[in-house]
Amino acid sequence: MEERSTFIRKLPIPMEIKERYPLTKSVTKIKLERDEEIAKVFQGESDKFLLIIGPCSADNEDSVMDYISRLAKVQEKVKDRLILIPRIYTNKPRTTGQGYMGMVHQPDPEKEEDLLEGLIAIRRLHTRAIDATGLTCADEMLYPENYKYLSDLLAYVAVGARSVENQQHRLTASGMSVPVGMKNPTSGGLSVMLNSIIAAQVPHKFIYRGWEVKTQGNPLAHAILRGSVNKHGQNLPNYHYEDLRLLYDLYSEQNLENMAVIVDTNHNNSGKKYLEQIRIAHEVMDSRRYSEDIRGMVKGLMIESYIEDGAQKIGEGTYGKSITDPCLGWVKSEKLIYDIAESV
Repeated sequence: MEERSTFIRKLPIPMEIKERYPLTKSVTKIKLERDEEIAKVFQGESDKFLLIIGPCSADNEDSVMDYISRLAKVQEKVKDRLILIPRIYTNKPRTTGQGYMGMVHQPDPEKEEDLLEGLIAIRRLHTRAIDATGLTCADEMLYPENYKYLSDLLAYVAVGARSVENQQHRLTASGMSVPVGMKNPTSGGLSVMLNSIIAAQVPHKFIYRGWEVKTQGNPLAHAILRGSVNKHGQNLPNYHYEDLRLLYDLYSEQNLENMAVIVDTNHNNSGKKYLEQIRIAHEVMDSRRYSEDIRGMVKGLMIESYIEDGAQKIGEGTYGKSITDPCLGWVKSEKLIYDIAESV
């Protein structure tokens, strides 16, 4: 029977891309300092609150840089209370495998896929963000083998709801030195998420990129609550006080380091109604004030935010407006950041 896969070309390995596009000493220094500051939050050594905030997908280098430059100015004003980690999500999971799959596939959403140019584009964007703003950023680990192309740049890694049960994602996360957030699966099972955290926190030996590798375990692996959907397609949020209390109790039953959770204010928590993110963020902050246990466990929020409110179709051409999930616009986002800073 005829093969249904075609090998197009061999792509450069991560070491080759890193050598071709190296980091300056300044960028490396910023990355190390930010890593230490963020780790202290998860280790309970800092009371600062994290906001992992930015576009649903990084679809345009100029508008993403514009957005992060705005965040950098706000970061300076809230630095005593908040750590802002911009989202530069360069690869997007698609429920049916169709639609825009991120900059790594299509550096220009209106042109054909080009994975080599995509690898170069995502490294350039993450590097440019640090160099220009001093902010290290977050990305989603959709493909475990791709992580090494950005491993010297990322401040935070998210494992999505569709990937959290995958063994390769869990084992790869165990070898990272930065915080890795494990989302609850779309079905909502918290035990699945907790098992993923346990797997990421302990050492492993496995095959990765053709190598036998050994990892030390990642004590900064933690939970992300993003809501779920039932068999009838109904959204089931899990950001309420009772949900956080339940997670605290389940966490306490496990022998886990750094009990921590980030609450995702969009996706099934908001039903993708992006304006609801404001209300959800305030409710989570209220829960932190009500309970010391929850205050210690909830380390931050994940917010989908861009320059313009909402979303558009590819080709509509509105600058700074999402072409995937709808996002909170800049004016509302900036106000929300200041409100959250006041609530910490």
